[in-house]
Amino acid sequence: MSQPFLYNDFSQFLKKHFPFKVQKISLNAGFTCPNRDGTKGKGGCTYCNNQTFNPDYCKTEKTITQQLEEGKQFFARKYPDMKYLAYFQAYTNTYQEVEELKKKYEEALAVPGVVGLVIGTRPDCMSDELLDYLEQLNKTTFLLVEYGVESTSDITLKRINRGHTFNESKQAIERTASRGILTGAHIILGLPGEEHDEIVEQAHLISQLPIATLKIHQLQLIRGTKMAHEYELLPQDFKLFHEVDEYINLVIDYVEHLRGDIVIERFISQSPRNLLIAPDWGLKNFEITARIQKRMKEKEAYQGKKLKI
Repeated sequence: MSQPFLYNDFSQFLKKHFPFKVQKISLNAGFTCPNRDGTKGKGGCTYCNNQTFNPDYCKTEKTITQQLEEGKQFFARKYPDMKYLAYFQAYTNTYQEVEELKKKYEEALAVPGVVGLVIGTRPDCMSDELLDYLEQLNKTTFLLVEYGVESTSDITLKRINRGHTFNESKQAIERTASRGILTGAHIILGLPGEEHDEIVEQAHLISQLPIATLKIHQLQLIRGTKMAHEYELLPQDFKLFHEVDEYINLVIDYVEHLRGDIVIERFISQSPRNLLIAPDWGLKNFEITARIQKRMKEKEAYQGKKLKI
């Protein structure tokens, strides 16, 4: 008996695109962000510390090829026949001259075993010239462009120093998807000032965007960030889901209000414990995902159940 539909799973999405196992390899290609270098601001997003998601092989002193080869060695121990997606993850991976971007993307695609690109970026850093190039590239390789939306509230976006509005996210996603490029979004649940009902309402707005994939994760307080300092001063402004069940209930409510065809790539993120202040649930990602699945079955919940078109 097949498992009933709960939500659109990312592994099934990959199976539809590839007849073999595929793994993303994160890259740090030496980019920065416009809210770091002074173009739009200084200091970057208040919650951001890129050490939280850069593997050991992700070092800017290494070439893209070197990072990919080391990543391949790491994953090939378990699956020798694995293929790979080059994941331009750290900072804003479209924030450079187009010719320089082409060199980096094409260097990644030239590495044996790399079968596509995933490019993480900001909605205010996608030029028409770059979209022209990506539209052509999309005809010859797998391509997914992921935009950091983070929140649909402009008040929140200003507070966390994103440097762009939700409307800019909407426009960038629409421009990209209109070129036939798979487009994804990233959302953080529990940003300061946002309560349960407001967060769930975001799912309706996200559902109106032409996205193929969505990454969801909890707000994490990371050592050395501006937000960690804000928490010390105003802890009452933060909802950190110290109890994992509270976060699970929010995720399920959110997913029930989310368009059914959107692929959910993840529900949580896990930062290194030496950097993490809170919430620290002492659980692995797969354990929390299993709890979400179990609770959804118990509640007879499924993606899109409560979405009102």
